[in-house]
Amino acid sequence: MTVREALYKSRSYRRFYQDRRIPENDFLTMVDAARVSPSGKNVQPLKYFIVSDEALCDRVFSTLAWAGFLADWDGPEEGERPSGYIVQLLDTDIATATICDEGITAQSILLQATELGWGGCIIASVKRDALRGILSLPEHLHIKNVIALGCPKEQVVIEDMQDGEYKYWRTPDAVHHVPKRSLEEIIVR
Repeated sequence: MTVREALYKSRSYRRFYQDRRIPENDFLTMVDAARVSPSGKNVQPLKYFIVSDEALCDRVFSTLAWAGFLADWDGPEEGERPSGYIVQLLDTDIATATICDEGITAQSILLQATELGWGGCIIASVKRDALRGILSLPEHLHIKNVIALGCPKEQVVIEDMQDGEYKYWRTPDAVHHVPKRSLEEIIVR
């Protein structure tokens, strides 16, 4: 798979085959992709909490909000939920903020997941205090994002954006459509 193929295949998946568990080695490979990614000033202040246990996955799921533009959808149903998570954590003993690390490393994790045959979604809408308690995190580790992972159970289609309408949508057959601006529109000459 080329980088371009991975970029087109790596979408924000929100429905999964929940019973298809991600092997520990695949989680480690994804976190290693984050580890070797660029870091602002090379400070490398992010750490990662891997969640693969089914019972713990259920508890993490309860702290997440899904697909803000799909107002009539509360998130994946039982059987379609992620089979694992990687929680991005800022270690404030190393730095109090990041420049761009969480975006870079999240994309690295998702591209690595794609190559391994998995899919995922970066979730920033998190009940952080509740998740902190569930994971028993020490005070110096601050939750940045939760990356939901699993075997995708939905089709995501990239569409040409029309009239600046950027909101994604689902058709009745559950195909998820994501509008993108044209290349011509985003290049400034």
